[in-house]
Amino acid sequence: MDHATLNWCGARKATYLIHQHFRYEYPGPIRDLDHRLMIVPRLRHGDQRRIVQRVDILPDARAVLGQDAFGNELALVALPHVEGTLEFEHWSVVERNTSHGEHRVTAGQLADPRYRNASKLTRPDAELREAAQTLRAAHADPLELANALNTFVHRTMSYKADVTDVSTTAAAAFALRRGVCQDYAHVMLAIARTCGLAARYVSGHLLGEAGTHAWVEVLIPSGDQALVVAFDPTHGCRTTLGYLVVAVGRDYADVAPTSGVYSAPYVGRLRARKRVGVSAVEYAA
Repeated sequence: MDHATLNWCGARKATYLIHQHFRYEYPGPIRDLDHRLMIVPRLRHGDQRRIVQRVDILPDARAVLGQDAFGNELALVALPHVEGTLEFEHWSVVERNTSHGEHRVTAGQLADPRYRNASKLTRPDAELREAAQTLRAAHADPLELANALNTFVHRTMSYKADVTDVSTTAAAAFALRRGVCQDYAHVMLAIARTCGLAARYVSGHLLGEAGTHAWVEVLIPSGDQALVVAFDPTHGCRTTLGYLVVAVGRDYADVAPTSGVYSAPYVGRLRARKRVGVSAVEYAA
């Protein structure tokens, strides 16, 4: 199905197929490869669940599957020798069902220091602390504050590729007032945590975008639980059925889709492609 032509108004449930392919090319043989993939969507996350998944590796090898400390799906690959190319191919079918209701977690996660304290990439400088102070003074309610942060980052930053990279900090991106989705997410996280909000980085897919996308989840106190509210500061909105979660963490470094080390006197070249499509949609009666 073409997601752009679908009528999403009244959609209750949707099923998606995710296909990704990564190809590393090296000038010659490499040794002692230790690689990490975080491309398989979480088994369950709010109203989203993974139905089936598969990861193939060329040259033929087995991946050790498991979960990290955040509950994200990991595939670890160790190879003593790779001749010149290394390929990973991944398929997943996931479903989102809004009839499950609001995304809630235990209140204990509100106090999780991983979501409250600054990480390496979200450590605030004086300018970010000043922005946090101004926004917090104007918005006492946590959800209202989170909405204001999302709007502020969207309006303050300008989307610009190739001016930052995966190691750029929130402070550096905010000083530029430019960056890509991961920078928008890092800036919002830096301000949110400085304001006293528990918030986490989300890596996933947005229908219609060629690459992976990043956004933010803010944990809001709600009775004896915490309400998880997802914001996309890049687009200045809350997330919709068009967003599919792969992994969550403190910042990009926790959820990098593909990373690793090897021994060789040269660097490799990565080619990646993906496709996320809608296979079925159900509407409320």
